[in-house]
Amino acid sequence: MGKILKVNLSDGSIKELSLDKELARKYLGGKGYAVRLLYDYLREYEKLGMAPEDIDPFGEYNVLIFATGPATGVTGFPESGRYHVMTLRSPLTGGIGSANSGGRFGPYMKFAGYDMLIFEGKSEDPVYLEIVDDSAEIKCAKDLWGKNTFDTTRVLSDRVGGNCSVACIGPAGENLVHFACIINEEHRAAGRTGVGAVMGSKNLKAIVVKGKARPEVAKPDEFKEVSKAAIDKIKQNPVTGEGLPKYGTAVLVNVINNAGALPYRNWQEAYHEKADEISGETMAEKYLRKRVACWGCAIGCGRATEVKTGPFKVLNTEGPEYESIWALGNDTGVINLEAIIKANHFCDELGLDTITMGSTIACAMELYEKGYVKDEDLQGLDLSFGNDAAMVEAVWRTAYKSGFGKYLALGSKRLAEIFGAPDLSMSVKGLEMPAYDPRGIKGIGLNYATANRGGCHVTGYTVSPEIVGLPEKIDPLTYEGKAAWVKAFQDFTCVVNSAVNCLFTTFALGAEDYAALLSSVTGWDLNADEIMKIGERIYNLERVVINKYGFDAKDDTLPRRLLEEPLKEGAAKGQVVELDRMKEEYYQLRGWVNGRPTEEKLKELEIP
Repeated sequence: MGKILKVNLSDGSIKELSLDKELARKYLGGKGYAVRLLYDYLREYEKLGMAPEDIDPFGEYNVLIFATGPATGVTGFPESGRYHVMTLRSPLTGGIGSANSGGRFGPYMKFAGYDMLIFEGKSEDPVYLEIVDDSAEIKCAKDLWGKNTFDTTRVLSDRVGGNCSVACIGPAGENLVHFACIINEEHRAAGRTGVGAVMGSKNLKAIVVKGKARPEVAKPDEFKEVSKAAIDKIKQNPVTGEGLPKYGTAVLVNVINNAGALPYRNWQEAYHEKADEISGETMAEKYLRKRVACWGCAIGCGRATEVKTGPFKVLNTEGPEYESIWALGNDTGVINLEAIIKANHFCDELGLDTITMGSTIACAMELYEKGYVKDEDLQGLDLSFGNDAAMVEAVWRTAYKSGFGKYLALGSKRLAEIFGAPDLSMSVKGLEMPAYDPRGIKGIGLNYATANRGGCHVTGYTVSPEIVGLPEKIDPLTYEGKAAWVKAFQDFTCVVNSAVNCLFTTFALGAEDYAALLSSVTGWDLNADEIMKIGERIYNLERVVINKYGFDAKDDTLPRRLLEEPLKEGAAKGQVVELDRMKEEYYQLRGWVNGRPTEEKLKELEIP
């Protein structure tokens, strides 16, 4: 669309900026362009004498960016219904904040006329931003403050006459829960690193977008051809053409459990004989109403579900996805899909990241099991592993910081530190790791350790070759070659998140496919090597930003449990992670010393 909207919430000003074509060529859009903007903000603050570590995640100097890319909203570009959110500093990790969501908000933001939204400052009173056909206005949100995400979405949709998209926070974001997320379409979440809490700290309740504009394609005939070829690959791929449409992401529950890598009871084990009871197959059989797809998606991995009766009754909801099932279920020892569906529903309604929520509850359960947390701390909440009712109740208490919820609201790292057992937080750089135990999948362990935003699987999803066998099958328990795989996946993922597009396309599409698609859309002459160089540039620049906050090699590590405690059961029995065997090679491939890019590497990548 060629335009960026900058909103200063402190003084109420709105400015329209032109997209910098040179930066777009070097960073694509989405995550890449946003990282560059945040880097520039940081350098300007440093010129003013402000140290990076002094930036308060909840203060007016933090910056919040909503970003689309050249793929977003382009009809025919496979699975192009996403947007990326970034913030200069995450309240959960203290590093860069980064999250991604599907649905239709990204395309609709473009249809309303803008590629990116930048929020500076902090409003004195609750507000929301309304953009309709290039016209943007900050409006009072006092009547919306306190409402959940479902009600907020419906009220704002009615106000603009429908055919719109709303991205908003719930009570968790308003109450500055450190891992609050941003919800759009009621059940799609920009989930990780607490971007919803940053939005809440700015008193920004919601953004509503609506418009008739459409992004243009530079080479329509060429795009039509390469788009058809890409869509055919996606439809013919066993994961994107069969597994995900039929069972959703939860198809992985049994797959990962059988590999001995499904963390159980706060990662004390990684195999559970009853995991099938919470699998995608079981959900499809008992609770599925229909498939749900994001804008422009042919895969349709979303699940519309319901629990018709019983204490966890919930009608007309969506999910849970694989990560949510694991975090709220297997990780907490709750093998009750109805309770998991209910807890997931509450997370959507209240605006909470399901991965950190479930992981933090699981951490609290182990703290309680080992005597660090006492009964009097819990105020009647029995946080024993497997207690389904307590798990569901803990979600509500967290959003409102009620009772023990005030500790859960800080995330597992701070929770474990407060109660004297920091090793019981299963996190990296303060971000809780997702549903793959690296003792059984070595490459994902190196990715967790070196991921810039913290314990993140989608930064470099080596589970694809290690478990799924795409683009080729490699042994999950070997260390050889994993450094190269991790680097390649991390760089390519930066491309996809900057396009902005769905990562599930990477099961079927590679760098050459993306180069062809992006070339025909933008008119640039891109090849696979240049695509990967762009990804490497983005990854290194993001690393430079977290280096400024003090993160380096000492933080590129894993929880002690994974390094020292062998698994007792499952296909990965007896395994730990020998991280240093991979990390040294990884740094060499990256051109990093002590977890920091060298001057030579920055010069090579044209990073100022």
